[in-house]
Amino acid sequence: MNTLVATPAAEPPPLAAPEDGRVSVVFHLCRIQFPGFRIPESAFRAHLDRAARLYLPKAEPEFTWPGFLDGLYALDWTVCCGCLEGLDSAWEALFNARTGRSDCLLIDALRARAGRLYPRNEERQESAVAEFWSHLIVSESASGVGVLFRYDGQRPLAPWLIRVFQNWHLSKLRSNGGAVALPDDDIAQPIPTGTKSDTRWHEAFCTAALTWLSGMDDHERLLLGLRWRYKMSQREVAGLLGVHEGTISRQTDKLRDHALEIIGTRLVADGWTGDEEDLRDFILTEMGGVLLDDPRLSADQLAALLKAKGKELPG
Repeated sequence: MNTLVATPAAEPPPLAAPEDGRVSVVFHLCRIQFPGFRIPESAFRAHLDRAARLYLPKAEPEFTWPGFLDGLYALDWTVCCGCLEGLDSAWEALFNARTGRSDCLLIDALRARAGRLYPRNEERQESAVAEFWSHLIVSESASGVGVLFRYDGQRPLAPWLIRVFQNWHLSKLRSNGGAVALPDDDIAQPIPTGTKSDTRWHEAFCTAALTWLSGMDDHERLLLGLRWRYKMSQREVAGLLGVHEGTISRQTDKLRDHALEIIGTRLVADGWTGDEEDLRDFILTEMGGVLLDDPRLSADQLAALLKAKGKELPG
């Protein structure tokens, strides 16, 4: 069991003091839920201050302690704090955490993502998960901090770790010049304010997105896979398929606009009340997970579509 304790660089003075009564309530609630977590209240408050600093630049329209505490996923955040404090019981809770979409263990969800990142390479899949797990509290660089030190408690922990895992390996694949079976950077964007705790929007999105994907022909699926999952530029796709770059540009715009129309119409019909920009951001944020999970856009399926055209991805 991982019991390392890492200490980040010295932090600036604390923010204005939060409401002590509310913080005490959160502290004792978490102690009741996790009686085996022996986190001193002083450490609990220090971690709370650090998490608030992480959230500070993202707060809209401005940071307030009541707003931060209202949005805190207190139990997930406490598990994170326990890991940072080196508690075996907290590491066990993290290892056994369930992911929201399939209710599978976090570690199994990471392995599934690794399988899509490195298809047919079981050794790399296992090392990818082990490497990520080893850097949860110890940074891979001397100037950085571990992954868990970057968790602000404002979203569920397990899905957040899965997204960080995906983006971490996306960066590695890009730096190595390999083909990347991952969606655009939009997967890393936070869910817009006001929707992060409402799972019905995610469910409505998935239903609409699958309807949109099911209406595509093979060429559209191939284009979507090359542009969104493999991060190929319009010029690279045009060269691979032997068509004019302007053709790829028009087809890409058409796919994006159609997705926004189909999915946006469904969400509005279901009661979405945010503005058009928030709706667009939400769709692009959620799209990454759907593209990664849909078997019709798997690495093997896209390779088969290319083979049918007498093409293959450059090595």
